[in-house]
This record gives sequence, C-alpha cells and structure tokens, in this order.
Amino acid sequence: MTDQPPICDYENSDYQTRFWEQADRAYEDAAEAVALRHLLAGASGEALLEIGAGAGRNTPRYHGYRKIVLLDYSRTMLRQAQERLGNSDRYLFVAGNAYTLPFQSGVFDAATIIRVLHHMAQPAEVLHETARVLRTNGIFILEFANKRNLKAILRWLLRRQDWNPFSPEPVEFAPLNFDFHPRRVWEWLESTGFEIEQIRTVSHYRHPLFKKLVPLKLLVALDALAQPTGKWWQLSPSVFVRARLRYQKQPVPPDFPAAFRCPRCGSSPLEDKGDHLLCPTCGARWSIHDGIYDFKEPM
Repeated sequence: MTDQPPICDYENSDYQTRFWEQADRAYEDAAEAVALRHLLAGASGEALLEIGAGAGRNTPRYHGYRKIVLLDYSRTMLRQAQERLGNSDRYLFVAGNAYTLPFQSGVFDAATIIRVLHHMAQPAEVLHETARVLRTNGIFILEFANKRNLKAILRWLLRRQDWNPFSPEPVEFAPLNFDFHPRRVWEWLESTGFEIEQIRTVSHYRHPLFKKLVPLKLLVALDALAQPTGKWWQLSPSVFVRARLRYQKQPVPPDFPAAFRCPRCGSSPLEDKGDHLLCPTCGARWSIHDGIYDFKEPM
C-alpha cells in the first residue's frame, strides 16, 4: 500500500458546498444527468459500485440497481452522502482507495467513475481495479476530463498555452489534476478488457458567458442535442463513455460484509467483529463507524 500513487484527499473539505452549491454549476449537473439517463437506459442489476461517490450527487440517478455501494477516500464526503440519501439499506458507504478496491472480484453488475479519473496519477491502474470487481458483461460508466477540448485547441493555436492538446500524454494542469486525450483513454479501456459501446460529450457550453445569457433549461436542451456527436468527435471539456466488460470470470454474490476483501493482502472473506472487520490472513482490522466501512488505514 505504501508504493501506491499519491491520492487526492477531500477529507474535511467543503468541496460539495464550494464547488457545486455556491459556484453556479447547475448547468453542468443537469447536463451530466442527461448523459447518465441515456447511458444507463435499460441497465439494471443487483449491485452498482460508485467510485469517488463524493457527497452522493449522482447516486439517486442509478435507478436500475438494488444496492449501490458508495466508495470515496474522504469520510467527510461520505457523511455528507449519508445526510443526503438518508437511512436506507439500499446504500452502503465505504471509505477506501480506488487503486486497491476492498471488494472481491466479480461482485458488481455495474460501476461508475465520474469527475474522479482526473485526480488519478495512474488512471490505467484504477481502470484495471474497476474491471476486476465487475462481473462478466458488467457495465462501466466513465467520465474523464478531455485534453483535446475546443478551448484548449484555440488557446494552443493562439500560443496562449504551452502544451499540445493533440499529443496523447496526459497534462497535469494543477497538482493531481489531469486532462486526458480520448485516444489514450480508449487504449486503456480496451487493454483492460472493456468494449466501448457509447460515447457522449458533455458540458459543451460551460463558458460563463453562455450560462449568463442563456436560460438554464435551454442550455441543457442544447447540450442534450450535442451530446450524441461524441461518437464522431470529442471537443467538449467532459466526455462520458459506456463500456462493457467482456472477459469471463466467476461472479461473487454482492452480500456484504462477505463480499469485502482485505486491501492490504487481498484475502477474503473478512471476519465481522461488530465494530470492525478482521483479516484472518494478515491480521489487519478495518473499522466500522457511524455506518461507514473504513478501509483507508487499518485500526
């Protein structure tokens, strides 16, 4: 665990309030809701894993799944999600690391990573872990920050930025904030065993001038019309992908805590001790506190 890449930690952050509730991002939120509605149309199953769930902004949009597991590295964000979603057996709250997911292989029918991959220094490793915990034919909804967006292209042509939006390598525009070239993301997905089924481009009109001059409903409607063009070109700052896992594996019932595994040594099942889970192989104890299974650090 000590050799893992650096992690962007939102512990004790006011991100939900500052970024979403006080920063005029109703358009971005509504445009993402449109994308998810189309990408998840007809999808259903027993369990969905939401990696980087944050405060649960998107969680109510996953209608077709009996159980939703919210995983985030920040306990603060998970507590906010608990407040938002209420006390329901449908939701399971897990503090953990996307590089070492604390679940057995083949547990989930679907997984999502939305507004999270841009914080990953080793995104291919996160995609590999996601594939590991999905069942055969599991659905994966991925959002990533697009390096080759129209604004970046224009700035580069006008020599207002140094990095080339057409080169395939990621660009780190701030510490642990990356933009990715679509071609590189397609390569990561395909090499991990995913088959891309749909691509939608999102937030075409993110510029403050559009949001100031155009009514919200009209702006979202225009974005909805533009999103399907993602299958031909990707010029928006945000890209959504629906992929399906194709390689065969033995499924595991999504019964928790039996479906957990130790992120330190990979052993399962863990022994339920009431206030913690015990790994019988390495002896690590993982806390259960206020409804959150905590796999960040052992007790």
